Amino acid sequence: MQADIQQRLDDFIRRKGLRRTNQREAIVQAAFSQDEHFTAEELFERARKIDRDASRATVYRTLGLLVEAGLLREIDLGGSQTTYDPNFLDKPSHNHLVCIDCGRVVEFEDKHVDLLNDCVTRRLGFKALRQSIKIDASCEKLRQNGRCENLIKSRLSGKRLLKKR
Repeated sequence: MQADIQQRLDDFIRRKGLRRTNQREAIVQAAFSQDEHFTAEELFERARKIDRDASRATVYRTLGLLVEAGLLREIDLGGSQTTYDPNFLDKPSHNHLVCIDCGRVVEFEDKHVDLLNDCVTRRLGFKALRQSIKIDASCEKLRQNGRCENLIKSRLSGKRLLKKR
């Protein structure tokens, strides 16, 4: 985990009158140990590998703190669960492409999107603070080859895939 994330969290926790705990430390470490998006349940599983005492309730409270502190962003990648993105501090204007076939999520940045965002918001009399674009797409590998290793991995891991509309 990056030192600046830990410092920002420590400052935020201190201002809120809270204290550092082993459970919270394990959850924060689990949240920022990978660049992958995660759900609360996935974070709970990761945190339990670091600290067996980490509780589900503490995961949810810590997620709320991390979002409130501006260290995590809640994003909607479809389905019924909130997903958390630990990557936006380094890439604040990145967007997401979500495969409706295999569940793969690809982050992308594009200067043209940023320029369009700026033009539209200025023309309408606004100043953009952040953007979030999610594109639902169909897996090219599955269409062309009839199989996709990401779909196989998703099914083996028990990951629930989005329902096609």
